[in-house]
Amino acid sequence: MNYEITRKKGGGEPVRIGLRELEEGVYEVSLGDETLHVDAVQSGPNTYSLIEEGRQFEAVVDERGPHGFDVLVGGRLFHLDVADERTKLLSATARAASSGPQTVMAEMPGKVAKISIPAGQPVAAGQGVLVVEAMKMENEIPSPIDGLVKEIQVSEGQTVETGAVLFVVEPSAEDA
Repeated sequence: MNYEITRKKGGGEPVRIGLRELEEGVYEVSLGDETLHVDAVQSGPNTYSLIEEGRQFEAVVDERGPHGFDVLVGGRLFHLDVADERTKLLSATARAASSGPQTVMAEMPGKVAKISIPAGQPVAAGQGVLVVEAMKMENEIPSPIDGLVKEIQVSEGQTVETGAVLFVVEPSAEDA
């Protein structure tokens, strides 16, 4: 699986970092035109030992949400947002959505692991409404728009097929 990591650089534009696992514990990291190969092993609950071209680093990782991390490496703190290929695709689909109520459907078969925001509650664009487990991975399904979760058409533990309606979000009054 490929990941896209975005780091805010001094409050400026985001810096994109590609991360791809080549084999267990070995990663290819791309920063613009530069590509690095990094060996990584978890050495503690939130601590990782990294080796890149013979240099060893220790990274302390603090998860700050479903797709965000604070990483301390060599005395420097980095605020990172992480999106796997599927999340990135879902975000792009959400941005392209038209006005009016938005129906969100399952992109692949899976099992509903968690409903984070019940029907009748407000939701922000990009905020996770529910989690679907597929291929041993938990995929947070975000709201495509700011609004109100009008209905949830699944329940926790339910198996869903590709194309099954998961939930409907009605736009906020000012967005309608």
